[in-house]
Amino acid sequence: MKMISSRTHTMIGLIVGAALLLAPWLFGFSDNAIAATTAWVIGALVIVNELITTSPLSLLKVVPMRAHLFVDYLTGAILALSPWLFGFADAPANAWVPHLLVGILIIGYAVMTNPASESTGHHAAAM
Repeated sequence: MKMISSRTHTMIGLIVGAALLLAPWLFGFSDNAIAATTAWVIGALVIVNELITTSPLSLLKVVPMRAHLFVDYLTGAILALSPWLFGFADAPANAWVPHLLVGILIIGYAVMTNPASESTGHHAAAM
């Protein structure tokens, strides 16, 4: 069900990106360089991705919402799998569980976003 407008998607994405930038301190894994760097890089990517899409709240309106959602799927998958891809799955849970859960969250809100709402910011009929 595509019930999230692109406007709401952008707000969620900006909050998620900012949370990822702060996650190493919020969850106490700032001493794990790989986990922290992964959170910072993905957080920055999420924010930049939100600011360049055609959502009504985006600044540059360059990337069509459908392409943006594809990037979200990839970003979410990489973040969710990052503890195993980058070798910090053996760290305490506070270092890897946030990556897994937020990655799944990114995929989830991308799946629920209606890309047809990109030009008006209003909910378009789900197809």
